[in-house]
Amino acid sequence: MESPFQLIDLDRAAPNPPPGTPGVRVAVAARPGEVAAGFDVLLTASPEPPRPWVGCADPYATARRLRDIVAARPDACLALVQVLRMGSALPPADRLVAESLAYSTLQTGADFRAWLAAKRPHTARPAAEPVRLYREADRLTITLNRPSVRNAFDAATRDALCEALEVAVADPTVTHVDLRGDGPAFCSGGDLAEFGSSRDPARAHHLRVHRSPAALLQRCAAKVTAHLHGACVGAGIELAAFAGRVVAAPDTVVRLPEIGMGLIPGAGGTASLPARIGRERTAYLALTGDEMSVPEARRWGLVDEVGDAARDW
Repeated sequence: MESPFQLIDLDRAAPNPPPGTPGVRVAVAARPGEVAAGFDVLLTASPEPPRPWVGCADPYATARRLRDIVAARPDACLALVQVLRMGSALPPADRLVAESLAYSTLQTGADFRAWLAAKRPHTARPAAEPVRLYREADRLTITLNRPSVRNAFDAATRDALCEALEVAVADPTVTHVDLRGDGPAFCSGGDLAEFGSSRDPARAHHLRVHRSPAALLQRCAAKVTAHLHGACVGAGIELAAFAGRVVAAPDTVVRLPEIGMGLIPGAGGTASLPARIGRERTAYLALTGDEMSVPEARRWGLVDEVGDAARDW
């Protein structure tokens, strides 16, 4: 089988990958420059390079690490970059459909099944009111309300968030929406107690597309300010990135962990993050699963403002 990883050194080779080059396409260069759009990740030793480049102390070592990640999870890695490439040419709503189709396919894969078999059991801890609403004049505050599990995103939270966002979409007198999370974290990602509970990926795809907080956030994004703090993992950053304005407290930590599970971001991240930081940087974050600090998120444009904790929580 041909390697699913392709590395091109732009200091030594032509800057264009051959048409139809398979695999995850990574380029390295000493200094960032203009390149063709055919690469999935662009690595450079230059500090604080412009989008879409990722600066790192040793781009060759980072490329080797990416090679190992792709070798360990080839199906998820390939699906990720394929969805990101296609998304550039799709209308916003269709990007969510493409993401969901790939996510559902990977749910049937060997890597996700192996991850499920190895994970420790998690007890479901449903909340009586997983999302709180507060209306004052033209401002609607939507608060994720499962602080005991750092606002882990379960089906009940999804449904309640959809109901709240439907108000924001339908009511023209709501001109400002604040999206917050109660407790120590904005949202720690998908609730692990529910991972693997669906035995019908086709039905799960239907629910993701037709009961989608991401789709509703796309429609009312201009009204929304997301207030981040603590862990913003998986769905926690994927949904927040749709907001027209993202304010993050200094303790905010961003991470996309899905590749390690044999999956790709499934809460809209392949649509929301590229709109802010580009598909190449999105691919880097998702492939590595690395934590991103607030200063770097601010430099990349994933965060618009670093807020005061006392004011924004």
